[in-house]
Amino acid sequence: VGAAPSIQLLEETMVQVREAAKSFTSLLLTLMNTAHWDIAAAVRSIEAATATASNICDDNTSSSSAITIVSPQHAKYAIESYISQKIFQGFDHETFYMDGSLSTLLNPDQFRRDCFVQYRDMKSMDPAELLGILPTCHFGRFCSNKYLAIVHPKMEESLFGNLEQHSQVSAGNHPRTKFYSEFLRLGKAVWLLHLVAFSLEPAPSLFEASRGAEFHTEYMQSVVRFSGGRVPPGHVVGFSVSPGFKLGNGSNEHDIKL
Repeated sequence: VGAAPSIQLLEETMVQVREAAKSFTSLLLTLMNTAHWDIAAAVRSIEAATATASNICDDNTSSSSAITIVSPQHAKYAIESYISQKIFQGFDHETFYMDGSLSTLLNPDQFRRDCFVQYRDMKSMDPAELLGILPTCHFGRFCSNKYLAIVHPKMEESLFGNLEQHSQVSAGNHPRTKFYSEFLRLGKAVWLLHLVAFSLEPAPSLFEASRGAEFHTEYMQSVVRFSGGRVPPGHVVGFSVSPGFKLGNGSNEHDIKL
């Protein structure tokens, strides 16, 4: 780790987030298939929620008429999109809105330094080992909140036949299961990304493309492959899989692709 936070470090950490998100999504999709879920129905539900959130439906267009991605190849992207939406919610606040902290306003320089120190200290730690010692630290609370937001009780019961993990997490504990360990890998990656982001001056702003927005190759990457490797003009966004960041104060901006 370098001596100071940088845009390059943010980009590298975002790559780790995407890798962890893909891994957790793959495990979740495998469990869904094993539990005989109707994956197409799950994708339609995610798409309907995305359409509602994006407010793209008018009198002539309903969510039922939107393009439905049902192939296994694309189902994973819809599920990953759902996970990203949940785990990045609150990212723009210094504590993911877990409390009313105002350190970024009261002592911004010290807060940025503290964030980077925490990043360096935590980067090489095993999240399960850390939470075994400090289960209710800020990172522990973050993981608990996000797990409960992503994995609904009915989902967990369907996948595992019980609510044991949900009960443990609700009680402030962190189960040593393969599923929760994979989730912790994602949680740690997002937490580290958050620390790096709030170490920068100014802190980057999170952004994502709304459904139906024009597709811009300079800011976006398509999961659909086209001949020639380029997205033809006129295509629009179906849904955003993972967010991007805008860095800078307007006069010197950098963008990390969605």
